Amino acid sequence: MLRRLHPDQPDSFAFTPANQAWAEAQITKYPDGRQASAIIPLLWRAQEQEGWLTRPAIEHVCDMLGMAHIRGLEVATFYFMFQLQPVGSVAHVQVCGTTSCMICGAEDLVAVCKDKIAKQAHKLSADGKFSWEEVECLGACANAPMAQIGKDYYEDLTVEKLTHIIDEMAAGRVPTPGPQNGRYASEPAGGLTSLTAHEGGRDSLNISARMATDIGDTIKRIDGTEVPLVANWGRQSGDAATVAARPTVPQEPARPVPANRAKKAAAPAAPAPAVTEAAPVRLEAPRKGGADDLKRISGVGPKLEGVLNEMGFYHFDQIAAWTPEQVAWVDARLKFKGRIERDDWIGQAAGFASGQ
Repeated sequence: MLRRLHPDQPDSFAFTPANQAWAEAQITKYPDGRQASAIIPLLWRAQEQEGWLTRPAIEHVCDMLGMAHIRGLEVATFYFMFQLQPVGSVAHVQVCGTTSCMICGAEDLVAVCKDKIAKQAHKLSADGKFSWEEVECLGACANAPMAQIGKDYYEDLTVEKLTHIIDEMAAGRVPTPGPQNGRYASEPAGGLTSLTAHEGGRDSLNISARMATDIGDTIKRIDGTEVPLVANWGRQSGDAATVAARPTVPQEPARPVPANRAKKAAAPAAPAPAVTEAAPVRLEAPRKGGADDLKRISGVGPKLEGVLNEMGFYHFDQIAAWTPEQVAWVDARLKFKGRIERDDWIGQAAGFASGQ
């Protein structure tokens, strides 16, 4: 397939300040003189920022890396992950058309895209919200037919399912990614015959779909608000390395356990006592000035923010004030337990509440 730059190009390109900081941090992964190795992640970040990869963006990245522009063009035109023409402002639908998906109905999914988006691939829909293309194998053959939309896979699709997904996205909603027929992952469609025990049971989300749903990181493009943003590594060679090695703590040799104490030593530890639940102070509505953006807390996405708001939590200082008993009360009402302590919501919220 011939891949060319789009005839209509913007005059210039610049990373946002946050994305510029991210890009500079990526370059520090590589030794001096090897900065060109960062070409793919930087081009990808440029595409995420703009939606598609423009010629000014390619040349800007090459200038950052000290590369000839033609080298960047070689990379951008070789890899199909780079979109060289404008894509839909909401989503770009990539339908897998390789053998397994074709046998299971990929051509019907392509027909949906032609009907609901545009007659031809790589063309924008009438409202500019969507575009589509047929791609080679995406590696989800056991869940054929499937499509990648944004960062996520939508698997076990039918004409009705894909139509519904596009309609939902057009309305500003993000359907749950992953299998669309009730499967947990890629187990037999007729049900498990072995390894029948997995976390959450058949009707729960697998870890990929769960994380994408929790943090709202599906069709949303990278915009520089991700946490953490800047990598904490230094260069891997020379005096520019900034990451200090941790001091080694000498370990005392293990002592043999006497025979008469072996059984006692192997006994499991007593379970921690249960914490009594206590409801935190909740609000009927946000205070004057509006609710805080709880999505700034790592691990809280749009869906989880909505759950917290429904419970009556709108502000960082509310979460920062939770006691262990109140944490137990909130945790008991969340779908996935333990994340408050695991992600240190209280510490994060305290920092945001104090303006740090």
